[in-house]
Amino acid sequence: QVQLVESGGGLVQAGGSLRLSCAASGSVSIIKITGWFRQAAGKQREAVADITSAGGTNYADSVKGRFTISRDNAKNTVYLQMNSLKPEDTAVYLCAAGIRVGLGYRYDYWGQGTQVTVSS
Repeated sequence: QVQLVESGGGLVQAGGSLRLSCAASGSVSIIKITGWFRQAAGKQREAVADITSAGGTNYADSVKGRFTISRDNAKNTVYLQMNSLKPEDTAVYLCAAGIRVGLGYRYDYWGQGTQVTVSS
C-alpha cells in the first residue's frame, strides 16, 4: 500500500506562484509514475502533469511553460511548482501514484487533495 499526502495549496492572486508537495509513504518502491490532477467545481478531473520513476515528464497544454513537476527521491516527494497562476487554475489538486501495467500505467493510489484558489 502507498499513502499520499498533499500540501501547499492556498489562496493566491493571479500571476502569483504556489508549490504543491506530494509526500509518499508505505511501499514507495512500487510507484512508477506520480501525477498531479485537478478538478474544478462542476468540471471533470483533468491531468495536469506527471513524472515517471525514470524522470520523464508530461504536461497538459494548459500549464506548459507555467508549471514544473519535479521529484526528490530521498524524501519520496513530488512537487508541482505553479507560476503565473490564472483564475482558471482554481481547483482541488490531487496527487496520484501509479504502477506499471503493460506498456502503460495505472493510478492506484490517490491523495486527499489540496485546494488552490486563484483570485483575479
